[in-house]
Amino acid sequence: MQEIITRLFQQRFGRAPASILQLEGDGSNRAMYRVVGHGLETTIAVVGPDREENRAFLAYSRAFREAGLPVPEIFGADEEAGVYLEEDLGDTTLFDALSEARKADPQAEFPAAMLPTYRRIAEVLPRFQVEGGRAVDYSVAYPRSAFDRQSILWDLNYFKYHFLKLAHVPFNEGKLEKDFRRLASFLLGADTRHFLYRDFQSRNIMLRDGEPWFIDYQGGRRGALQYDVASLLYDPKAALPEELREELLGHYLDALERYLPVDRARFREHFRGYVLVRIMQAMGAYGYRGFFERKPRFLASVPPAVANLERLLATGFVPVELPELRAVLERIVASPVLRKTLVEPPPGLTVHVGSFSYKQGYPEDTGGHGGGFVFDCRGLHNPGRYAEYASLCGCDAPVSDFLGERPEVEEFWKHVRALVEGSVDTYLTRGFTSLSAHFGCTGGQHRSVYFAERLAKHIEKRFPTVNVRLAHREEGRWPANRPPADVAASNGAGPKAATPATPVTAS
Repeated sequence: MQEIITRLFQQRFGRAPASILQLEGDGSNRAMYRVVGHGLETTIAVVGPDREENRAFLAYSRAFREAGLPVPEIFGADEEAGVYLEEDLGDTTLFDALSEARKADPQAEFPAAMLPTYRRIAEVLPRFQVEGGRAVDYSVAYPRSAFDRQSILWDLNYFKYHFLKLAHVPFNEGKLEKDFRRLASFLLGADTRHFLYRDFQSRNIMLRDGEPWFIDYQGGRRGALQYDVASLLYDPKAALPEELREELLGHYLDALERYLPVDRARFREHFRGYVLVRIMQAMGAYGYRGFFERKPRFLASVPPAVANLERLLATGFVPVELPELRAVLERIVASPVLRKTLVEPPPGLTVHVGSFSYKQGYPEDTGGHGGGFVFDCRGLHNPGRYAEYASLCGCDAPVSDFLGERPEVEEFWKHVRALVEGSVDTYLTRGFTSLSAHFGCTGGQHRSVYFAERLAKHIEKRFPTVNVRLAHREEGRWPANRPPADVAASNGAGPKAATPATPVTAS
């Protein structure tokens, strides 16, 4: 692939590049590279596996450039190989600039320095929708030429299967499908003749010399004006205050009226519906990329999206009856788990250490890299078989002493320590940021807890610069942490004190 990038660069700039540096992924299947020439000329090389998506991006880019819209110039393309070069717009996205401005003014609900930029973006958007919509060839749109009923239902079902199912939010499928069809009919009552950018949000807007430039419109198609302004104003990670959303919506409508007449009351009615469908589409992506692929950036977007849903529900929802969908959204808003903010990992390497019960399934990957160690402790003698240890856990001294006296436990520990130490050394050398090591046993209470505690302490002592996060997944199920009635039911009401080291039922 680098040969093709080199050839395209040489055709454009006259000689081979000095370096080709891979950039961090954007959440798609594309690979991106910054290509630097000997004279410090730069370009971005994109390797896209989806030929039809590439074709749409290239065609739209050329049409937008001819219409005078601020999008990257295409420097060269090998469409057969799925490689193209585009203008390098720098590294600062709107989201990056907003984050930095918030750090500089942490007390402000919204940094005043960013308001002119958002106003400018709201002014440019109608040009994309109306003028750009006249310039593009919708025959290259992918996967459909319009955001029609089928497209809307795809988005709604994406939300259902990749967010509701993966987040274990209950719903009545028949009733929900009926609401989906009703919502789609309502949305299609808007003016759908213009260009719909599809992903008009803060990570797809670049700032160069203070001016906005626009990328990632390959999913664009014909559709309603409301969708993209809803995407901008209800971008979860941007978290715009409600008053600012209203101000910017008015500013957008003022700009839109330069291109066509606008019935503001009717526009606003449909706007709320498109806010809803955009939030749901985004949550489907967060569910797939976050819950399924375990990518931290997408998991971190879930609580802000839930907050957007809460605001929409509190301010009148949408002007169409959707009883099952509303009930589902209220369950999401009421969930403390979905509202829990993901803690950003500290810099450097973090080792996630934990214990779990095999009865409850394998642990989730909290590090976001999809791998690590899982050690099975069930081959070791179980303290849970003895009554005097039944109410204790592996972090209690009697259990720790019981296990520490057994030769096979020390042998097991020797191998665990060697494996994990070797990986930590390698991860530190290579600059990796996350490693996991989990221990499982029958109940997740004794053996697994003992080893998780021991490993966490060992890593903290052996590698002082490493961050260690320790979690015992089944802690809420330990007898000491359960209601008395539950403990009595599981142990037998009013048990007699057992003779020391007398086996009871396995745990």
